[in-house]
Amino acid sequence: MQLGSPIPRPVFAYIVSNTRCLYTVPVNSGRKENEAPQAQLHGSSQKTTSRFHGGKALFYLSGLGICSTSLYFLLVNGPSRSAPTSSSAPLSPTHFTPVTLTASVPCTPYTKLLTLKLPHHLIPGPDARVTPIYSIYVKDSDIQVERPYTPLEGIDERGQMHFWVKRYQGGEVGRWLHERKVGDEIEIRGTIPTWKWKDGEWDEIIMISGGTGITPFYQLIHSVLSGRGDGDTMPRTRFTLLHSSPTPADLPPRVIMDPLQAVAQKHPGSFALQVYVDTPDPKTGRRGLPRLATGRIGRKAVEEALLRRSANSEPWWRRYWRSSRTAGTEGRKVLFLVCGPEPMITAIAGPRGRNLGQGGVGGILGEMGFESHQVCKI
Repeated sequence: MQLGSPIPRPVFAYIVSNTRCLYTVPVNSGRKENEAPQAQLHGSSQKTTSRFHGGKALFYLSGLGICSTSLYFLLVNGPSRSAPTSSSAPLSPTHFTPVTLTASVPCTPYTKLLTLKLPHHLIPGPDARVTPIYSIYVKDSDIQVERPYTPLEGIDERGQMHFWVKRYQGGEVGRWLHERKVGDEIEIRGTIPTWKWKDGEWDEIIMISGGTGITPFYQLIHSVLSGRGDGDTMPRTRFTLLHSSPTPADLPPRVIMDPLQAVAQKHPGSFALQVYVDTPDPKTGRRGLPRLATGRIGRKAVEEALLRRSANSEPWWRRYWRSSRTAGTEGRKVLFLVCGPEPMITAIAGPRGRNLGQGGVGGILGEMGFESHQVCKI
């Protein structure tokens, strides 16, 4: 069931029955509380009881709340339950496809590198592929809920997909994936476009990530820049990646960081990489990584990234007199892509809007004067 479609009769009856029970219990009657029917909310089945001590307004507000909540979970989680499963049709957004977990490698106590493999006959053809950035939806078959994850290097010719997945406290699908064993079957659907890359649409793309939020940007850089030789035509758009982790031990695994560093060294005119850690720790530091900056990504880091990328494209006197508000964007089309934990996104670009929408531009980028068409929260 999609948003905007008519509500089926059984769904409507369920919502009404949950709401009506709140209106029919007399206030302060001494009767026991009515117990609402069991409902699965994000996978946990629990009985909910309500005791009423107020007047009619409390009933109306409570009834409206349960009605809205029931409708939200029934509609938002609906597609993950209603999409069919096919073992014969190639991978598609319209149905779930069974794949096999072929590798599960711990990186930190709460992150793993997972490899899923599609059967050869289910690999989508070239006409079905989408440009980066895109996601794959993974279904938790225990509670019938799906969540999007970014395949690091897309789908290779053998049908393999690699994911860096974090297990969050209270996160259903991430926890479920961490518990899967090699050889287990997992259902996925996709590919689902997240943000469409088009060369030359932007002069400069600055990507800001935290934690596993680096995965869509790795996919983009791998697709656009990896494998290009010295004589190959380079994209007109230039890329900068600013990534932050709490400590060196929390940084992405080397299978992510090493290729990014190699691209930055091979194509410095097209890609720049700067990594930040909140707290340096020499005991847990990792060799072979680029220079680590200490502290969180703030306004100064953004300004330095803009100035560094424009250093070879304008005279020194213009850079000297430039205001920090515009920070080297005059005459250039600059886009910011931001992905990571919600507090980080809020600090950099402002909070998301309703239903995980873009919302307005706030935070550091808002203070610097960037507008909504220049910022995308992934």
